Amino acid sequence: MTIQERIDKSATTIFKAVFPNTTNHYDTLFGGTAMQLMDETAFITSTRFSRQQMLTVSSDKIDFKRPIPAGTIIELRGYVTHVGNTSLKVRVDIFVEEMYSESREKAVSGEFTFVAVDENKKPVKVL
Repeated sequence: MTIQERIDKSATTIFKAVFPNTTNHYDTLFGGTAMQLMDETAFITSTRFSRQQMLTVSSDKIDFKRPIPAGTIIELRGYVTHVGNTSLKVRVDIFVEEMYSESREKAVSGEFTFVAVDENKKPVKVL
């Protein structure tokens, strides 16, 4: 399988409803909750790509472009953007949708770096 085929097969999409228990006093999704969901999506994407144990080693700039209100649906999309020797990068975008309209907009985006490790948590080749 080529690297591009692996990238295509590992792309991950997760949908969530934004409920009040995940929002702040402005009734918008907590930034930390968004980052947790993004890291989880990136982890799944990296694992689907490599089929190895993967650890988050960093998150790059995360841009919060618009607030995510309670009572909306979010779509998290993760896809591999770079493959190194022992690490890879995964971009995650969050799109927000109104529940009862066709309104849809990118709200958050960021990139996460993962490293492949063996049973002793030592880096190994991604492929």
